[in-house]
Amino acid sequence: MWEGLAASQKDGAMPLLLLGLTVVTGVVDSVSILALGRVFVANMTGNVVFVGFAIAGAPGFSLTASLFALAGFLLGAFGGGYFVEKYGARRESLLRDAIGVELVLVATALFISLAVPTPFGTPAKDAIAGVTAVALGLQNSVARRLAVADLTTTVLTMTLTGIAVDLRSGDVVVVARRLLAVTTMLAGAMAGALLVLQVSASAALGLATGLLLVIGALALSMTRHDVAGTPPATAS
Repeated sequence: MWEGLAASQKDGAMPLLLLGLTVVTGVVDSVSILALGRVFVANMTGNVVFVGFAIAGAPGFSLTASLFALAGFLLGAFGGGYFVEKYGARRESLLRDAIGVELVLVATALFISLAVPTPFGTPAKDAIAGVTAVALGLQNSVARRLAVADLTTTVLTMTLTGIAVDLRSGDVVVVARRLLAVTTMLAGAMAGALLVLQVSASAALGLATGLLLVIGALALSMTRHDVAGTPPATAS
C-alpha cells in the first residue's frame, strides 16, 4: 500500500515531499485567510472570486491584499518556469532548489510578521500576502512540471473529483492516495488555524518555515540520486 501512496518506484520519495508541501499550503493559506483579510495565496480561483467580492464592496475582503497575492503568484509561477528550463528532466534538483527559494520567501514573510505590530496594517498584509503568494506560485509551477499523479500541492478540486469518479474502479491505492492529499491539506489548515487563532500568525508562519526546512533537507538528500535525463512522470 505504501508503495503507491507516499513513495513509488517511478518517483522515489518525491510523493512524500509533495505531501509535505501540501501541508505547508494548508498552513500558509490559514494565515492568509484568517490574518490578512480573507485572501488566498495558493488558490487563485478563490482569490479571483475574493477580488470580485472586494470590488463589489463586500465587507471583510482586502482588495489590495488579493491583488498583491495574484501578482505574487504569477511572479512565482514565472520564476518556476526558469527553474524548469534550468533543470529540465533533473526532477530532484528542480524540487530541491525550488524548496530552497520557497523557504527563503516564507521566512521573509515570517520576519515581516515579527517586525510589525498586530493586528497587521494594510502595508504588512499586502507584503505578507505578496511574498507568500510568490512562494506558492513557484511551488505550484514546479509541482505541475513534476507531474506526480494527484499531488498538485495547492488545489484539490480535481483530486476530489477523481475520488468520486474512481470509487467505481475499485482501485484502492489511487483513491487512498487522493484521500491522503486531501488529509494533508486539511491537517495543515487545521494546524495553521489553531496557531493563528490561539497564538499568532507569526507562529503559523514559523511552523511553515520549519516544515520547509525539513522538506528541503529531505530534498537535498534526494539529489545524490538525481540522474540527468530521467524523464518526468506523466500525470494520470
